[in-house]
Parts: sequence; structure tokens; C-alpha cells
Amino acid sequence: MADKVQRMSSEHGVMIFSKSTCCLCYAVTILFRDLGVDPYVHELDHDSDGKDMEKALMRMGCNASVPAVFIGGKFVGSTNEVMSLHLKGSLIQLLKPYLPD
Repeated sequence: MADKVQRMSSEHGVMIFSKSTCCLCYAVTILFRDLGVDPYVHELDHDSDGKDMEKALMRMGCNASVPAVFIGGKFVGSTNEVMSLHLKGSLIQLLKPYLPD
């Protein structure tokens, strides 16, 4: 399942693995949209492979299975890591290639 996660994350510049009932997933998605990026959000609870993908994300180092954020095909982290990068001013640098001109 890790190969499916990696393939999906490399196909989209900014990817969030999410669950439709997760408020932190929603908050991270809104943060990206407020910064000018429209992330691809994949709802694990709407995917028949979702449970296995969740386990794969945990094995890849995601402390909480969702939200799992990938930028440029690289795993960035979950809410804490994304917010920390944002507060340091580093998140916008990672997102520059995916911002509209």
C-alpha cells in the first residue's frame, strides 16, 4: 500500500491524505487554500483501501495517520509539522512551485 501512497503523492504537487470527519484535516486544507494553493485531498474513509493506506502512512512516519501532508512527493508531516513550518515562514517556501503565477 505504501507504493500507492507514494504514487498518489508524487502525482499531485500538494497532497493531503485526510478523513472527512477530521477537523484538523479541514484546518490544514483551509490553511493551504488561504496561502493560495489548492491541495489534492484524498479522503481515506471514502477509499476501499483506506485502512491499509492509513497503516502505510503510519509506517512512513506519520504520527497521526491524518492529515498526512506531502509536498512535491515528499512527506512533510501532520498538523504539528505543517503549522510549525508555517509559523517559521518555511511552508510558503515549500509551496512556491505550486502557487499560481
